[in-house]
Amino acid sequence: MTDPVIRALTASDAHLFDALPDPLGAREAHRRTRFRTEWKRVALRGGEVVARGAWWGGPDDAEPLTVNWFDVAEGEEEAGAQLLRSVPWQVELEINLPGDWRDRPALRAAAEARFAAARTAGYELLVERFLYRWTPENGLPERPGRLRFRPEPDDAVFFDVLRRIHSATLDAHALKATEEGGLDRAAQEELDIFHWFPSPREWWQTAYTPDGDLAGIHIPAHNPSGPTIGFIGVVPEQRGNGYAFDLLTECTRVLVEHGAEFISAATDRGNFPMAANFTKAGFPVVKERINFHPAGRKA
Repeated sequence: MTDPVIRALTASDAHLFDALPDPLGAREAHRRTRFRTEWKRVALRGGEVVARGAWWGGPDDAEPLTVNWFDVAEGEEEAGAQLLRSVPWQVELEINLPGDWRDRPALRAAAEARFAAARTAGYELLVERFLYRWTPENGLPERPGRLRFRPEPDDAVFFDVLRRIHSATLDAHALKATEEGGLDRAAQEELDIFHWFPSPREWWQTAYTPDGDLAGIHIPAHNPSGPTIGFIGVVPEQRGNGYAFDLLTECTRVLVEHGAEFISAATDRGNFPMAANFTKAGFPVVKERINFHPAGRKA
């Protein structure tokens, strides 16, 4: 068997990216995603495309933030691994899957081939996530009316609240950031994401109980694909009161008031309380996402 040839694409050969079956429905899932041709790669064996990857970032990003389209042909896990190793960008790999992929043998085999290629390339599983999409036919949740919301212009306030939230969190990304750099790093990474969103800073809100105690924060946002629940967080001393639902409801309604006709969201599969709040607020699961991170990548 000949060794695969890894090719970075240009405008003249961009069509090669489409020369591979799409059993997991990535093309439909990414119909709103704008990929840069120069951040796409294919692996060719005998002139045939046997693996492909598309790295993604926002319109103003100098380097990609994630790999969020990755496919390998049957039996071509090694070619897929070589493709992942061919780039200098040490970023997370996101594999989006239909919600029932575990129950459908063909889809499960296709997913596991991608997982195997990622592991061979030195990536490790970070977290499995639910992806949600709210639309008006799901109904707009009613405001419980228990919290008082207000904008907060001072980033230092959000930084402090994020440190408190992440001191006791179920979120895998925040746990990883805390392990690697402490609570300051975890808080700063979230704050950087909030500023990265191409939506108004004025939308960020803090929430307080009627007694004036801080309950948490919510970040209504837009990402490059549209409206999204940017962040929902309750401070540890206020947990157990169901305030995450209040924050999610407010976040949803703020986005709708600013014209949202759909809203995306995500949470870790293991974050059972937040998953229950999304269900209660009328956010159905539309996909699952498996996140790998490039730990111990092989040369």
